[in-house]
Amino acid sequence: MPMTMTQKILAAHAGLAQVRAGQLIEAELDIMLGNDVTTPVAINEFEKAGIAALRAPERAVFVLDHFTPNKDIKSAEHCKQIRVFAKKHGVRHFFDVGRMGVEHAVLPEQGLVVPGDCVIGADSHTCTYGALGAFSTGVGSTDLAAALATGKAWFKVPSALKIELTGAFQPHVSGKDLILHLIGRIGVDGALYRSLEFTGPALKDITIDSRLAIANMAIECGAKNGIFPVDEVTLSYVAGRGQRPPVVFEADPGALYDEVIAIDLSQLRPTVAFPHLPSNTRTIDSLEAAGERVFVDQVVIGSCTNGRMEDMRAAAALLRGRHVAEGLRCIVIPATQQIYLESLREGLLEIFMEAGCAVSTPTCGPCLGGHMGILAAGERAVATTNRNFVGRMGHPESEVYLASPAVAAETAVAGYIAQPK
Repeated sequence: MPMTMTQKILAAHAGLAQVRAGQLIEAELDIMLGNDVTTPVAINEFEKAGIAALRAPERAVFVLDHFTPNKDIKSAEHCKQIRVFAKKHGVRHFFDVGRMGVEHAVLPEQGLVVPGDCVIGADSHTCTYGALGAFSTGVGSTDLAAALATGKAWFKVPSALKIELTGAFQPHVSGKDLILHLIGRIGVDGALYRSLEFTGPALKDITIDSRLAIANMAIECGAKNGIFPVDEVTLSYVAGRGQRPPVVFEADPGALYDEVIAIDLSQLRPTVAFPHLPSNTRTIDSLEAAGERVFVDQVVIGSCTNGRMEDMRAAAALLRGRHVAEGLRCIVIPATQQIYLESLREGLLEIFMEAGCAVSTPTCGPCLGGHMGILAAGERAVATTNRNFVGRMGHPESEVYLASPAVAAETAVAGYIAQPK
């Protein structure tokens, strides 16, 4: 029976010749990821079960990113618990303040995930690594505890949607606009427990940074994972950084898909998700046509979705020689130490600061209402993050609008949601 790319990866890790949608399997894992919010719960369950040692400590990865640098005593205690556990069990891949970054930017950058991997993480945006041709998905903390003990996880094999991409992005349009368009088109449950498999001739012009942003938000339409085929773009990125040789899987000819969705990238326009769902999308063209101006109090450029070099450069290009609107706060958060350093060397941080932005050390921070930019009642923010649920970035009566770095930067200057120029 022909299989999709995701199904072939799962079959290989389950030691099976083939799998079918809906089948329950147990698969060997290449990476097991936890952060400072989810790992303490996993540790508690692990120790409660009386397990003496990790099954494969070399495959465990802990990244302290959500509330770090620690914002309060509770977050400090959580991080201390992980530090002690990691040292006790010989976890080599441990990323703390000064070495850390936003987890889903750190792992690709450090070569910890390679094509063909099977990855779980106790974080819903673990689906990010599908950009590298890996199967990766989010799980709960108790599932992480079980994986740390056994090196394996149970899965129900997903069916798939094929997303066929043609054309090329117009100026100031990026992967963020593509995924917002798709989520707006199919809804927050449009791919529920299915794999989003991206294909088509447009892939050759879609960068790894854009692919990572697209795969990152697969969960926002309910997908089990999002995945891209392994091509020259992928192999060029992992060359010299991958800690294991890549394994390339391809969908079989005749693989079954629940639906094929065609998207012409040349027709996409800068897109914004209005409160309080990622599917509540509108193009800025439609705002301008209606004569609407949505004024905002804060702009956040960063996160596991859009805190990479491509994003820093896109924002800096629009902020160079300009200034943030009076009364508006703009916070820029490079996603890793390496991205921070590269931005510094390229002069991007100087551009941000001269424009009136605050530049932060790598952290998830405001994305989940953690710290470094919490909203008060009645305040609005445009953010390059991935969720805009009620209270996501602070007070339940605040509002979050999701957008690309280009839209966020232009908005910071205009003071209202604006078309990048």
